[in-house]
Amino acid sequence: MDPIAHTVEARDGLALNLWERTAADAEEAVLYVHGSITCSRALFDPPVTGDDSHSWLAATADSGRTAFALDVRGYGDSERPPELEEPPGENGPPVRADLAANDIADAYAVVREEYDAVHLVGVSWGTNTCGRFVERDAPDARSLTQVAPVYNVPYDVEEGLAALGVDPDFGAYYYQEYETVKERQGEADELFEAIWRTQVESNQGVDEDRYLAQTGALADYYDCGRGEPPYDAANVEVPTLVIRGSADAISVREDATTLYDELGSPDDEAEYHELAGADHYVMHGHRRRALYDVAGAFQDRVGRI
Repeated sequence: MDPIAHTVEARDGLALNLWERTAADAEEAVLYVHGSITCSRALFDPPVTGDDSHSWLAATADSGRTAFALDVRGYGDSERPPELEEPPGENGPPVRADLAANDIADAYAVVREEYDAVHLVGVSWGTNTCGRFVERDAPDARSLTQVAPVYNVPYDVEEGLAALGVDPDFGAYYYQEYETVKERQGEADELFEAIWRTQVESNQGVDEDRYLAQTGALADYYDCGRGEPPYDAANVEVPTLVIRGSADAISVREDATTLYDELGSPDDEAEYHELAGADHYVMHGHRRRALYDVAGAFQDRVGRI
């Protein structure tokens, strides 16, 4: 069964896309937020024919919570901000964490109208945007799970940007091309093709071999490398799980444990977990079931506190 698409009107009038996989008789929901490049359907619910094991949304619904996944403006099937309709050199990074937090807040409000308890999950840049939302708005979220976080990055971020072919003097967006991404991935299996197809068929798509990604996420990443993350973890006081893969070269242990140590959550409401052998895209890898289980168990526990 395919997820249901909803349109959420952002506070400034832009149309945001929100995916849903419904759990029967659910009293709780989980709102997922993607990272810097990949849209929410491709990241959390890739349409691999005959195999929903890569769908975190499906796993969440099967466990009894309704799952939602937001496309921040400029991603997936959400409306593009005007900067993405102009040449990239005409504007700077259009969607920074604080603006993305507005979109999360607007989606959260819609979900909260239906469900008594809402858990948040951010991945990669989504940890910046969810962290900023929780710090700034102090929502009544039941929990926050920060997966593959980038917070106070202890390595040279410019090397990571160079690997993406992005100049630190950011324009508004950059392109991801099929052959380049396939080479970086190392293979083009059925999962890769499903993710690629989802990306290019969304509003990020340019043609069948290319899609764009806005640079605000990378500008936030760059600031994390300068010790200026978009939020202060000390102001995150909801129950929080920090989780990374041991083979993740982007979200490194030193950074993830710094985030965990600085959380404002009470000690019995904060957890750190590491999945052996998992990389930055843990939700697509061989440890994905362990990820689903760890996050779900944390949500079960704090839901009873």
